[in-house]
Amino acid sequence: MRGPNVTPGYWRQPELTKDAFDADGFYKIGDAIRFADPDDVNKGFYFDGRIAEDFKLSTGTWVAAGPLRAALIDHCAPYVQDVVIAGLDRPYIAVLIFPDIENCRRLAGLSTAGLAEVAANPRVRTHFAGRLSSFAAQATGSSNRVARAMLLMEEPSMDSSEITDKGSLNQRAVLKNRTKEVAALYADPPSSNVIALGVADAG
Repeated sequence: MRGPNVTPGYWRQPELTKDAFDADGFYKIGDAIRFADPDDVNKGFYFDGRIAEDFKLSTGTWVAAGPLRAALIDHCAPYVQDVVIAGLDRPYIAVLIFPDIENCRRLAGLSTAGLAEVAANPRVRTHFAGRLSSFAAQATGSSNRVARAMLLMEEPSMDSSEITDKGSLNQRAVLKNRTKEVAALYADPPSSNVIALGVADAG
């Protein structure tokens, strides 16, 4: 974006200012957007993820994390609170899932269960395995095919910066704070708490 309403740069920090603007003087906000109506730009835009969240698999394939995350949440609704996409320098995409505890309680028939009990419940795990399998079946390639998943047993932590000031999930912080869970996603053979979909080698 560019205009009189946009800051001219950072105070006494020329390097930050240089990095924040492109060659034509447009401020780079770092957000991906898509048209609300592809045929009418006057209808505005939708937020479509953070460009900084995009990454490459070890195969060199780019993964657009924002759109993939949104599509997976929609596909697994209403049983998902949020999803974290992993796969940087890995051979395939895997995800950490924060289950929606209230809907998953109803699915499991456990009205007062905690998140750990809900995430470990066989009925909940079977449902997610089915949803993830149908999502993988729709994939067009390794850039949007989820090969493994794990239902997390702890809520995102604001104290650990996993929740931003705006109330959204900080993907990088979750991946940094939960390295054991990420490692488990890529361990062979996978542990019992990992949902493995058997599509890791597909192109």
